[in-house]
Amino acid sequence: MTIKEEICKASQQLLASRIEHLKLKAADLFNSAANETKSTAGDKHETALALLQIEQENTRQQLRVLEEQQVLLEKIDPQIHTNEVRFGTVVQTTKGIYFISCALGKVVFENISFTAISLQSPLGMALAGKKKGADISINGNLHEIIAIDMINF
Repeated sequence: MTIKEEICKASQQLLASRIEHLKLKAADLFNSAANETKSTAGDKHETALALLQIEQENTRQQLRVLEEQQVLLEKIDPQIHTNEVRFGTVVQTTKGIYFISCALGKVVFENISFTAISLQSPLGMALAGKKKGADISINGNLHEIIAIDMINF
């Protein structure tokens, strides 16, 4: 398995784990709301139920975002390699390894540590279209592209 394949797999597993966690949280909130409706404590009951409903909506929104990210990740073919930065590439710079996919943040998987960023992020936009050897500067940090898709350790 190539490094790119491992990075794609790790990202998918992390996202699946986050989705599962949110689904469990949504189920817990649903159960809490069901139990809350059995209460007859007046204003306190109304407030608690309203807060649960807000939390349920926030959880549903987070779940929608993660499911959209999952669809994006599924579109990436780790077998395709390119010589310029675009959606689905793994980029090694002097500052770290970046998976241009969706905003998952820092990921540690076995012996690989990388940061999954979206193409719309400031760093993603700065890297887009660049090739090996290119320099970019973000917030005063200089990144030189060392490798694209063919990362070696």
